[in-house]
Amino acid sequence: MLTRWNEGDRLLYRFCRLDGSLGTVHPARVVSDEADRVLCWVLPGTPIRITTSPDGRTPRQMPLDERFSGRRVPARSTWRTHPTLRLVFEHEWSSVWWFFHPDGTFRNWYVNLEVPLGRDAHGVNRVDGVLDLEVTPDLSWSWKDEDEVEWALRACRLDTGHLRRLRSEGERLIELADAGKFPFDGTHCDARPDPAWTVPELPDELVGAAEPTSR
Repeated sequence: MLTRWNEGDRLLYRFCRLDGSLGTVHPARVVSDEADRVLCWVLPGTPIRITTSPDGRTPRQMPLDERFSGRRVPARSTWRTHPTLRLVFEHEWSSVWWFFHPDGTFRNWYVNLEVPLGRDAHGVNRVDGVLDLEVTPDLSWSWKDEDEVEWALRACRLDTGHLRRLRSEGERLIELADAGKFPFDGTHCDARPDPAWTVPELPDELVGAAEPTSR
């Protein structure tokens, strides 16, 4: 039976790898769970799982030739970015994130290109597609992290088939942004998380085992 979440439930937004290992995990609070999409908040101060090199460097602290290769170990961190509302599509190769300033005003959209892997009783499972899009309030857009794609391919984090599908998904979202259509039509730009919500917990067992690959 397919798990459905209620408003306020904890959901684990998990980034897996194609080899089956687990990467980053962001606990979130559910806003709504519909037939093909979940809307959720990742709140500042939320404990998250990341993976680092054995000497403690995060992927962004590594040169590109190391970022997608080598041994990784799980570590506990904290979501220090501003509140982020995320719309996760069950079968589409993207999720859309609304970023907000500390005062609650809308900052920008971020299209996180992802390979969908379904859901289970604990959360949604995705593979980070490396390539992303940023869309500003005036609907201008730019590709993000294009410099990482070649290295991800070399490390077999993605293959050329994945990359074609991810770029095509990005182009589909660009067309929506250019037309000012959902999700870039102002929907959710005035959203606020429930002030009664506490930050969701990160299960201890998610930071207890070494990872064989990167990020």
